Amino acid sequence: MLKRDFLKNGLLTMVGALVSPAVLARAHDEQLLREARATPIADGPFTLPPLPYAFNALEPHIDARTMEIHHDAHHKTYVSKLNEAVAGKPEEKLTLAQLLASASKQPDVIRNNAGGHWNHSFFWQLLAPKSGGQPTGALATAINKDFGSFDKFNEEFTKAATGRFGSGWAWLIYDAKAGKLAITSTPNQDNPLMDLPGIQRGTPVLGLDVWEHAYYLKYQNKRPDYVKAYWNVVNWSEAGKRYEAAKKA
Repeated sequence: MLKRDFLKNGLLTMVGALVSPAVLARAHDEQLLREARATPIADGPFTLPPLPYAFNALEPHIDARTMEIHHDAHHKTYVSKLNEAVAGKPEEKLTLAQLLASASKQPDVIRNNAGGHWNHSFFWQLLAPKSGGQPTGALATAINKDFGSFDKFNEEFTKAATGRFGSGWAWLIYDAKAGKLAITSTPNQDNPLMDLPGIQRGTPVLGLDVWEHAYYLKYQNKRPDYVKAYWNVVNWSEAGKRYEAAKKA
């Protein structure tokens, strides 16, 4: 009996060792997606915006399955939990922008889920198929002026994205007080619109999600490869519009 149990446990250990972390992560995310789709969004003022393109539109740089899980599971969960968190409270009558602007006064459950909802809604718009390259117009001029060149900007933004410890975001923002562009990063689902200590405030022009759920299925733990691929799907047209709107605000 002891010998049989020993052999059984040894076999299970050996099989487990043969299963890569990527496979285990994929199985976990598949279950997450199934559960998210089976669960309706909690009633409330906030809704999940549809992706502005097909799940596979950003391939080969960002794979369809990652986009599917990222939007239909992760983003949906932020929206649902935010609705649950504000239900029956004064915050239920606040806009998403107002929740961000008062983040320092909000409980973590509202702050985190409001940030997750806003960040992802923004992120989807700043990606596009058959895009990438370099910006044009006023944004290109500003990048050259404020960073010295597009290559130097790219290098600094990449450093912010790869250097963010743990989960978080890298941002290109317009700092109205300084009258110029700046690069910053935030932890978790915080963003530069929040009135939080330690965060450089400004209007986001670009934002890159560097949580593992944004890239692990394709790139595993190679975040620099994901960041490099990101430049092939940046929606510079939308970024330019955001920059010009921020300057006029």
